Amino acid sequence: MISNVVNFFKIKEIRQKIVFTLAMLVIFKIGTYIPVPGVDPSVFDTQAQGGVLDVMNTFGGGALKNFSIFAMGIMPYITASIVTQLLQMDVVPKFAEWARQGEVGRRKIAQFTRYFTIVLAFIQSIGMSFAFNQMFGGTLISDNSVGSYLIIAIVLTTGTAFLLWLGEQITEKGVGNGISIIIFAGILGSLPSALIQFYEQQFVGAQDNTMAVLTVVGMVVGLLLLTAFAVYVLQAIRKIPIQYARGKGRQAMLAPQATFLPLKVNPAGVIPVIFAMAFLMLPQSISLFFQDKEWAIKFAEAANPASNIGLVIYIILIILFAYFYAFVQVNPEKMADNLKNQGSYIPGIRPGKNTQTYITNVLYRLVFVGSIFLAFIAVLPILLTRLMDLPQTIQIGGTSLLIVIGVALETMKQLEAQAGQREYRGFRRNR
Repeated sequence: MISNVVNFFKIKEIRQKIVFTLAMLVIFKIGTYIPVPGVDPSVFDTQAQGGVLDVMNTFGGGALKNFSIFAMGIMPYITASIVTQLLQMDVVPKFAEWARQGEVGRRKIAQFTRYFTIVLAFIQSIGMSFAFNQMFGGTLISDNSVGSYLIIAIVLTTGTAFLLWLGEQITEKGVGNGISIIIFAGILGSLPSALIQFYEQQFVGAQDNTMAVLTVVGMVVGLLLLTAFAVYVLQAIRKIPIQYARGKGRQAMLAPQATFLPLKVNPAGVIPVIFAMAFLMLPQSISLFFQDKEWAIKFAEAANPASNIGLVIYIILIILFAYFYAFVQVNPEKMADNLKNQGSYIPGIRPGKNTQTYITNVLYRLVFVGSIFLAFIAVLPILLTRLMDLPQTIQIGGTSLLIVIGVALETMKQLEAQAGQREYRGFRRNR
C-alpha cells in the first residue's frame, strides 16, 4: 500500500491530480470556518448536540457547528440524486427515456439533478435557519426580518452549489468521485472533535482510569478487526465461469476459451448507507419546524437510528437501497445481451433469457449478503453506544467507517488503473 502511494507520486500526471484534489479539499476545509453573515455560531458550540445535528455536522466536516457557508453540506445533492434515480424507474416516462439514451441521457439527468439540488438547498436552508433559530430561543440569528432569512438562505444555497462545483472539478481534474471525496474529507475533518469528546467523557474527572484504558484498547482492537472485515467484504467477488468461443460453427464448440465474469458481493458499495442516512435526515429536519408538537417529537424519534423503531427502519432502508442500487450498477439484461453478442456463454446455461435469469438470481443472493454486511457495520456502533455509554458521535461511526473505507478503496483502484494505463501507453510507444 505504501509503495503504491510512493509510486503514484513518481508519476507526474497522477501527482498533479493528487495535488489538485488536496488543494480543493483545503478550500473546502477553509470554507467550513467562514460563518454566514448575521449568525452567531457559538450557539452551536454549547447547545447543538445529538440527532440530525451530529449527522449533518459529521458529514460536513464541522461546517454546521460553525454555521458556515458550507453548513448545508452536500446532502441536498444526495437527496436530489435519490429522487432522480427513483424517477427513472418508469415513474416519469421522460426520465426513463433519458436513462435509455446513453451518454446524452446521462448528461440531461445530471443537469436536472443540479437544478433540483439548488431548489432543495434553497428550501432547506430557509427551513433550517428558521427552525434552528427557534430551537435556540432566537439567539442564533440577530435580525429576524424576512430579508435576513433570504440573505442567509442565498448564502447557504450558494455554498452548496459551490461544493457541487468543487466535487465536479475533483471528478474531472482530480482523483476519485468528487462528491464522495468531499464526504470522505468531511468525516475525517470531524474526527478530532469526536476524539476530544470521547477523551473528556472517559478520562476527565475519572478517579480510576483503568476501565477507560481497557475501553480504549478494546475499541482500537475492535476497530481494526471491523476495518479488516469491511475491506474483505467490499473487495470480495463472485466469479461466474464464462467461455468465449473461438472460430465459427463446429470449430467454436470444439475450442472454447474459458474465463470468468466477476460480480462483487456488494455491487452497490457504500451508496446504500449514504442514501439511507440522507433519507432519515429528511423527516428529522422537517420535525425541527414543529418542536413543541408531540407528533413531531415522535416523528423525529422514529427517524432516529438511535431509537428502536429508527434502528429497524435504518436497517430496512439500507437493504432496500442495496438492492435498488445494485441493479442500477449491474443490469442483468444488458449483461446477458453483451455475452450473447460476444459469442460467449455460461456453461450449462443457454444464452439470452436463461442467462439473464441466472445472473439475476446470483445477484439477488450476493446483494442479500452485501446488504446484511452493510447494515451490520452501520448499526454496530449504535448498539455499542447504548451498552457502553459512549459519546453520541460514536453512533454514526459505522456509517462513517464504511464511507471512509469504501471511498479509499475506490480511489486507490482508480489510481492503480491510471498508473496501469500510463505504463501500457509507455510500453506501446517503446515498441
